[in-house]
Amino acid sequence: MTIALERPVGTTDPMTLLDPEVAERLAHRVVTDHPEISADTARRIVGQAAAFIAASGQQPGQNLAPSALVDFGWHAFVLHTVDYAAFCERTVGRFVHHIPTGDEDASADEAQQARERALTAITAAGFSIYPELWPDVAECTQCHAGCTDSPIT
Repeated sequence: MTIALERPVGTTDPMTLLDPEVAERLAHRVVTDHPEISADTARRIVGQAAAFIAASGQQPGQNLAPSALVDFGWHAFVLHTVDYAAFCERTVGRFVHHIPTGDEDASADEAQQARERALTAITAAGFSIYPELWPDVAECTQCHAGCTDSPIT
């Protein structure tokens, strides 16, 4: 996968939210799970995931969705539970849950609206956005089929 990286929109690099060691560990996980993604792009994905988590945590009760690429970063972060829980507590003041959706949960239009709300929340929080990492919305249904620690609640 080749992705041309453009100049980000916004003011604050979301990588500043992360400890550099944690950021590198997460980027390595993204590349390990998705070898078609370069290390540089993986770092940007991790930064966008951090911005998404921080911004969505400030929007309780809202339905916000990441892009497919940003979801790779969120999944990598969730797997590192100690780091993820500490990040959520430090940036949001509470744990931000990852709640996969089922195919029947939202129409394509509603999913795109949830992605747009996420981008608006990230921008409002002052974080940079790399638009090329947000071309679509994640279809996060695989967790119900494969992740034994993410039951439907």
